[in-house]
Amino acid sequence: MRRVSRLAATVAVSAVLALTASACGESSTESNENEESGELGVGIAFDVGGRNDHSFNEAAARGGDRAEEELGVSIDYQTARNGETDADRVQRLTSLAQEGYNPVIGVGYLYGNAITEVAADFPDTTFGVVDSVPEGDNTYGMTFAEHEGSYLAGVAAALTTQTGSVGFIGGVENPLIQKFEAGFVQGVEETDPEITVDVNYLYRDDDRGFNDPARAAEQADGMLGRDVDVIYTAAGSSGQGSIEQIAGVEGAWAIGVDSDQYQQPGLAEYQNSILTSVVKGVDVAVYDLIESVVNEEPLTGHHEYTLAEGGVSLATSGGFIDDLAPQLEEATQRIADGEVTVRDTPQ
Repeated sequence: MRRVSRLAATVAVSAVLALTASACGESSTESNENEESGELGVGIAFDVGGRNDHSFNEAAARGGDRAEEELGVSIDYQTARNGETDADRVQRLTSLAQEGYNPVIGVGYLYGNAITEVAADFPDTTFGVVDSVPEGDNTYGMTFAEHEGSYLAGVAAALTTQTGSVGFIGGVENPLIQKFEAGFVQGVEETDPEITVDVNYLYRDDDRGFNDPARAAEQADGMLGRDVDVIYTAAGSSGQGSIEQIAGVEGAWAIGVDSDQYQQPGLAEYQNSILTSVVKGVDVAVYDLIESVVNEEPLTGHHEYTLAEGGVSLATSGGFIDDLAPQLEEATQRIADGEVTVRDTPQ
């Protein structure tokens, strides 16, 4: 693998991007307001990084955009800042509920406690949260089998590596991101136990891990220096830094997350280095909830979107894993049939 490091340039560019994303968080409203429009208003509160993170928040935004187009609703998008507390999130959600938005959706597990608290004060409003299971009769938790999709990514990585070494970069070392790690490592090991998996996290317990592309670039650079040639990054907007770094090394591949990152306009110049992406159907879940409220049959409780029902999948954009289709289809079927149980915690 010929190594062409671009760390200095990547860190500089990524730092600017991170500051820009943080600055955008200072402005609460990112889309059209619903004043005097007569349309049903929906409030969507993003995690850090905002809708242009090319990953997790962007997936939720696609669900909102689809609802605007197909259901005639109006969406108010708001964005969290780095270092927010539950009190900050409660304030944001309360403001949306007071303004009459319904449903109100928190994008990211950090909204879980806040949704539970605010939903109790607005029993006639439906609240949803992605990646968490809130309490309350008027709440809907949308979770995903990330470990199952990540298993497929592990299979693809094991079948692609030329150096016998692949890597995983997580944004924050918490139970959610560890699901990605666990599935990926299991997929690699059960495909070829001789392959080594290099695992690193950007932060142990700090949500900056989802909005720090410079740090992700540094981690990727270190892995590439250790001859890792396929890197799966589950870190929100931080993943852009990793992808940029990988694209500067001949023969190295990035695996994207949450959205099909090959298809993201902001990553277009790096798309030929994006092997595949583990796609979460966050857009589908968000649309499902909005549609249920529009139809006056609001979803409540909890639903896990699994591999068997298409809730998670492996993107095929670019055609880079087309020749792996038989092995990936076999692995998918074995998971769907229950022949393979994918771990959701690291060993």
